[in-house]
Amino acid sequence: MGLLMFDKQIIAGIVPAILTITSILVGICLAQNTTPANFVFGDSLVDAGNNNYIVSLSKANYLPNGIDLGGPTGRYTNGRTIADIVGKFCQELGLKDLTPPYLAPTTTGPVVLQGVNYASGGGGILNQTGKIFGGRINMDAQLDNFANTRQDIIGSIGAPAALKLLGKSMFSVVMGSNDFINNYLTPIISTAEQKLVSPETFVGLMISRFRLQLTRLYSLGARKIIVVNVGPIGCIPYQRDVNPNAGDNCVDFTNQLAQSFNAQLRSLVTELSTNLQGSQFVYADVYHIVDDILQNFMSYGFENANSACCRVAGRFGGLIPCGSLSKVCEDRSKFVFWDPYHPSDAANVIVARRLMDGDSSDITPINIRQLAEL
Repeated sequence: MGLLMFDKQIIAGIVPAILTITSILVGICLAQNTTPANFVFGDSLVDAGNNNYIVSLSKANYLPNGIDLGGPTGRYTNGRTIADIVGKFCQELGLKDLTPPYLAPTTTGPVVLQGVNYASGGGGILNQTGKIFGGRINMDAQLDNFANTRQDIIGSIGAPAALKLLGKSMFSVVMGSNDFINNYLTPIISTAEQKLVSPETFVGLMISRFRLQLTRLYSLGARKIIVVNVGPIGCIPYQRDVNPNAGDNCVDFTNQLAQSFNAQLRSLVTELSTNLQGSQFVYADVYHIVDDILQNFMSYGFENANSACCRVAGRFGGLIPCGSLSKVCEDRSKFVFWDPYHPSDAANVIVARRLMDGDSSDITPINIRQLAEL
């Protein structure tokens, strides 16, 4: 809940999104003299259309997705992702456009000098994550794609100018939800997986791999890096419906997995920021933000905090992905969740605002606006 970050995707047993989220942070447009470009890595919470160009079961380029954005673009929500909304805030400051997907044929030439979005629905930290979808671009592959972009930038403006540009640019990473929802907790493999690998061991594998990936990102020139944690994925409609014993509550075990990962991720972010000279890593606590929204949804203007607005089957509308046969709620602004896995545009707005200007309980040690001004 990706905000909440519900990660992703399109097929039963598939990812959430609201939770993890947020985020989503990427597409953020900042002052040209402080942040010349924005580079985004992640899953369906911030995918701007990369999965449109690959053979995958995880896609969102069909209605009613994008119903409030003029039509489907490949975003897994009714409107904008958190990254899009943060980008809108930046535009109000007189800054740049949103970050384009890496695989779009128009993302070439001078366009890449302003940043690229590498996110892919179904992608994860671990390479086996999301295999149920077939095609997806996991974190290692996204880093390979960024390395190609980096070479293009060097070829365009020269190495010194390229390294300076990257050093001032914003990098956002939204990963982890799928590693649980579409890997460790996938119904067809979870029982055997959990017997062989304990939750502690699995989380440890994720953190070890993520450490290498974030270090590689730094080695490729990134210095301002926002790392978004996993949201309360046990609260997404899909998890509620496949765990009926939870009743009206969120699924404790799933949320405990997210919290275990987040605790170690926070320590990792501090470790990397301390050990990698010249880096500024920021820990975005989307779990805290989304949990607050869910606990106090009425005060935020929502009427429903547990069901999908776009639904087909299930008590909470979480059993079948959003599609042409789905019923769509009349007022999307009253639902926290858009589909079985992802937050609505309205929820994304709240998360984005708190990541941009929130205090240390939302994002630490500084928020996105402060990071951009460094």
